[in-house]
Amino acid sequence: MPSFSNARRVKHTAADMFNLVADVERYPEFVPLCAALRVKRRARSDDGIEILVADMTVAYKMIRETFTSRVMLDRPRLTIHVEYLDGPFSRLDNRWEFLPRGEGECEVKFFISYEFRSRALGLLMGAMFDAAFRRFADAFEARADQVYGVA
Repeated sequence: MPSFSNARRVKHTAADMFNLVADVERYPEFVPLCAALRVKRRARSDDGIEILVADMTVAYKMIRETFTSRVMLDRPRLTIHVEYLDGPFSRLDNRWEFLPRGEGECEVKFFISYEFRSRALGLLMGAMFDAAFRRFADAFEARADQVYGVA
């Protein structure tokens, strides 16, 4: 089952990076392969966790696939967990963690594992997904520099 993880220290606060990643509606502007994202539902739990149900469309050349996921934005713990609900995967698990590291810096931890429902789609899109995940950290850091300024 393919997976990818990354930990990177950035010159932005953990709260700023959390807010940037939590702003899922902006993903089509800068996230590799993200052609569209639509939040279908929002709810807030009593313990401060915001829960979104969203459709994300990924596209590469002539291939377009949409999947639905539940996104749990845990602001008090500065974590984000994405659970797969429906679409071309048989499984998808995505987690973000934002750890304060000194004045105006944090460590961003990213993990994703996934498996396509169709072996053919997995063969077709697997290498492309792997390459895109390797560019995610750069894309989010560049977006943070654009939104918050370069430290």
